[in-house]
Amino acid sequence: QVQLVESGGALVQPGGSLRLSCAASRIIFSDSTSSWYRQAPGNQRELVAAMHRAGSTNYADSVKGRFSIFRDNNKNIVYLHMNSLKPEDTAVYYCNAVSVWGTYWGQGTQVTVSS
Repeated sequence: QVQLVESGGALVQPGGSLRLSCAASRIIFSDSTSSWYRQAPGNQRELVAAMHRAGSTNYADSVKGRFSIFRDNNKNIVYLHMNSLKPEDTAVYYCNAVSVWGTYWGQGTQVTVSS
């Protein structure tokens, strides 16, 4: 059974930084498209950042220049580095992986940006 487990969510002040991690079992991130989504209360889940098999990336306009997605192939972990955090970044962040065998989601990790 494929499992994605996120960690790293926290309460942080505006302007601060966080690093989210997503560890996978029974799926290889380098053979998949791996992404981070987020969902704020009352909003739809939205794509934040994605990394494709070959390593190319794309980002939501709202996070370009502030967030970066990285993949450690040796550890099979995907990271989301978040800088210059804003209150509007507050949401539950979900790890996602899409492979030829299916689409998989983690359970989410809460990020709250507040003073």
